[in-house]
Amino acid sequence: MRVSVLQENLAKGLATAARAVPSRPTMPILANVLLATEDGRLQISGNNLELGITARVGAKVDDDGAITVPARTLLELVNTLPPERVDLEVDERTHTLTVICKGTVTTIKGISAEEFPSVPVADTDTGVEIAAPTFQSMIDQVVFAAARDDNRPVLMGVLVRFNAEHASIVAADGYRMSMRTADLERPVAKPISVVIPARTMAELSKIIGSSTESMYISVAPGRNQIMFFVNQTDVVSQLIDGKFPDVEALIPKASNTRTTLRTTDLLGVCRRAEIFAREANNTMRLKIEPGSGGAGTLLIRSEAQEQGTNEDRIEGLVNGPGLEISFNVRYLIDVLGVMDTEQIVLETNTPANPGLIKPEGRQDFTYVVMPMSTR
Repeated sequence: MRVSVLQENLAKGLATAARAVPSRPTMPILANVLLATEDGRLQISGNNLELGITARVGAKVDDDGAITVPARTLLELVNTLPPERVDLEVDERTHTLTVICKGTVTTIKGISAEEFPSVPVADTDTGVEIAAPTFQSMIDQVVFAAARDDNRPVLMGVLVRFNAEHASIVAADGYRMSMRTADLERPVAKPISVVIPARTMAELSKIIGSSTESMYISVAPGRNQIMFFVNQTDVVSQLIDGKFPDVEALIPKASNTRTTLRTTDLLGVCRRAEIFAREANNTMRLKIEPGSGGAGTLLIRSEAQEQGTNEDRIEGLVNGPGLEISFNVRYLIDVLGVMDTEQIVLETNTPANPGLIKPEGRQDFTYVVMPMSTR
């Protein structure tokens, strides 16, 4: 293999593929990235057997070929090279990669490409098509709500569904649930419902980056895998077995009190409340106070026995009776940090019922959070 590529493009491709390289590989080959030529381009792949990523880089290909080399070694080397042309040459007999850039000549010992696990490719003809920025926004507004421990493995995943012309993503950890919906670029032939590891979705959001194009998603029949194609990159992930709970049943069908607040105002007071709430299991108390003509206020209080107390009052619109309720302040900070509307709506019923948070004027995002007991 003889290939020439710009240092900047090579570094970017390596960094993308390296997201799938495990820090503690179970097999030596998994510590490597695969370098291979394809249709006049350089393919760079990483694979940890749960997540596989292949990035494509524009290159001048003189001779086709393939090799795997230690991912960390190559990435660190390329990141130190000047922004010039990088020549890659492979000695297939000794499985050695030579990297040449200006006055630098480096040889790296590798392993045969035949031992590297393959990364399937998404079907761009019949797969699900959706705008990449839309799917990225859906991921970012949901993935943080997935469980972080493996007591219920299915909750460490994100439920992704495609039905007719609509898509939805749901995550829950037993204390909160986040759901986002969107329209598809084209209708799907048959419904799809899969549970994808949350860490895969988080990496996918980073890979999408600033892409403004469509992305494609397909499920491999009988292989328990899902494939994504976006930004000239293939991502393949194992799916999580198990039935995702019917978390949508948690969504309150009606509310007694509807409070409308500025997103930045509520986020600011929650961040201040967190300073004092940490010692009290992150408990934050909210007192909703209706006023005249629909105006009202929200009083937020947190207390730390050793440090003191914090109280904040912000104005808003309150429709319905007053109420006192407690929430985990971290759960509110998480959702407010991904809100993209100027105002949010908090719907409540009783101190023992879950609260519902959604963007003002939109129906595509729903966040349900369980209250905390203060007894």
